[in-house]
Amino acid sequence: MSSQDTDSGSASASDGRTTTAMDAEVPAAEPIIDLADVTFGYTATPVVEDVSLAIDPGEYVAVVGPNGSGKSTLMQLMLGLLEPDAGTARLFGVDADRFDDGEQVGYVAQHASAAKEMPITVREVVKMGRFAHVGFGRLSEADWAIVDDALETVGMTAFADRRVTQLSGGQRQRAFIARALAGEADLLVLDEPTVGVDAESVDAFYDLLADLNAEGITVLLIEHDLGAVVEHADRVVCLNREVYFDGPTDEFVDSDALARAFGAGARSLAGVDG
Repeated sequence: MSSQDTDSGSASASDGRTTTAMDAEVPAAEPIIDLADVTFGYTATPVVEDVSLAIDPGEYVAVVGPNGSGKSTLMQLMLGLLEPDAGTARLFGVDADRFDDGEQVGYVAQHASAAKEMPITVREVVKMGRFAHVGFGRLSEADWAIVDDALETVGMTAFADRRVTQLSGGQRQRAFIARALAGEADLLVLDEPTVGVDAESVDAFYDLLADLNAEGITVLLIEHDLGAVVEHADRVVCLNREVYFDGPTDEFVDSDALARAFGAGARSLAGVDG
């Protein structure tokens, strides 16, 4: 028997099948956001205290909590806009406050206030998403194609040459999501994105988020509308300085976290009977 035959025989597992490279365990993807024992306060009193959570690629996570619960502060810690007083915050595998790869993160603020009052067109807003890739230079034909694709994805092609000041609240939010898509972001962060948006536009907005998440974009939503969260998000983080709940949405609805964080009438706010 040749040495080659001997090697081939020893490569067979005891169950009779041949071991291959495919049998090697595939390492789990690193969390996009990873907080460990994070505490932060603007004064001596913590606004966020001892928060630990991880958000994996492809998740659709909503952070909820009453006014003043620390939701927006937590989002800023996640994005490295604030540095924890204690604990660690990591974004795409690096310390969040040192993260500088802006093209990976798309951010949509409440009211999409940036450029809200500026006399620029929707296409010009979406064009800004390419700046993380090309700086402030001229966009190439390929860059403009990405801009046009982003506009089409969010259903705003017909409004491309309309000024942002002429849009409804829902249309403006779509334009800013298109900007994030033009930047080819892996993580889409939205801070109270439906405040002031009419009910019909809210439904269409959440349908769009679901479609983007289905395409692999990780969605992190800071939201006051409990009913929307219960209907659309896959995972809920309920915060009131501390994390009261972190898990699947259906389990959140059945937990006591709603009442503990929001008060006795919270189940009706979430559209849940009983």
